[in-house]
Amino acid sequence: MSNGDDENAEDADASEETTALDADTLESRLDDVESAIEAAETEADLDDAEADLDSVEADVEAADLPEPEEEDEESREEQLTSRIEELRGALEEARGPYAEDVQDILDEAATKLRETRWTEDGEPDAATAAETFLDAAGEELDADFSAASDELEDLAAALEDVGETIVEGGSAVEGGLDPDEDAETIDALLEAAEELETGLEDAEEWSDLTVVEQLRAEGFYDRMNSENRKDYPPELTVIRVAESENDPERIVQALEKFESDFMQENCIDALRRLGSEEAFDIMHERAQKRNRPEIEVLGKIGDERAVDTLVEYVDSGNPPLQKVTLRALGEIGSEDATQAVANALADEQSVVRSQAARALGLIGDTRAIDPLSDVLGDESEENEVRASAAWALVQIGTELALEAAAEYDDDRAYTVQVEAEKARDASAA
Repeated sequence: MSNGDDENAEDADASEETTALDADTLESRLDDVESAIEAAETEADLDDAEADLDSVEADVEAADLPEPEEEDEESREEQLTSRIEELRGALEEARGPYAEDVQDILDEAATKLRETRWTEDGEPDAATAAETFLDAAGEELDADFSAASDELEDLAAALEDVGETIVEGGSAVEGGLDPDEDAETIDALLEAAEELETGLEDAEEWSDLTVVEQLRAEGFYDRMNSENRKDYPPELTVIRVAESENDPERIVQALEKFESDFMQENCIDALRRLGSEEAFDIMHERAQKRNRPEIEVLGKIGDERAVDTLVEYVDSGNPPLQKVTLRALGEIGSEDATQAVANALADEQSVVRSQAARALGLIGDTRAIDPLSDVLGDESEENEVRASAAWALVQIGTELALEAAAEYDDDRAYTVQVEAEKARDASAA
């Protein structure tokens, strides 16, 4: 049971809460926050204004404000919420600047100096932009932030040193720069840092050049002259000159830069003819996408590092891919591929079985003699496949392999007879 005083107190509290959550009162409180932001002189002042703004926002969310009379009319809650967002923007603009803002720009600039590939003209421009900032920072803080040298790595380290000094403190700045006490200094450094940022953006990067400009700068066209320039486009002349001079690196360079099918095909054809080790990395990378021309080149290169990749395609069920892969594995000649290639002797497609047999002959692993002999002796097998098996046995060339092939010198298939006679002649020699 309550007395009258208690009821009066509850009514008073309810009345005060209603007043606090009244739309006009909330609007007035936002006016006070706006005035506080405009009058703020320190970060602490802004913190207080932000706390008041948070309080008003919470009350707006809790208030039971009237709905608008018209459907397309903005409600008081929406009006108040919109103004709160505007005041938060004003609050953010009023804060700072902070030393951390400067440090962020300097860290990004240091990373750009280190990781960007600059052109011959761009590198000195980038260095000048960094040196200009370091001079400005030294003058503003009455300190020496000179880099150890004019190398980009040393300039990047010097920029990071300035950023660390103004945030964490050092001999030039005790305890770091304070956003209230050192606002003018931070402003000046921020302006200089933004000029540094602009200077680096304006400095010419390698990626700013066209492909032709990049290649010209790298000397790609140096071997081309009026006497050997017979092809169009001129880049084709460069490829042919490079091939004639056994210069696979220049061809790989073109392969990486020119995307047209025409140039790609000519570059790969040249690399196939050269079979140079220098082309292995890019051919191996592309071969992992099951590109048949690149797999052919890997066969010509003959590097055993490709075997693990290629053996996975032997049972792919794609005859054109299987054929080129088996041929490449045979040319590479690694016995690590013997089992996978021998398994292909049972493939559904005769062209694959035939190529598998020939690949085993090129590899020369004596473990293949028995499966090849089985294929040769299989009367139901197609003659093309049996002839390939006989050829492979001759290529392996051991006494056992030659004996297995020589037995078929009167075979029904002329192509098998030819290989059997070669085996008999080799055995007699």
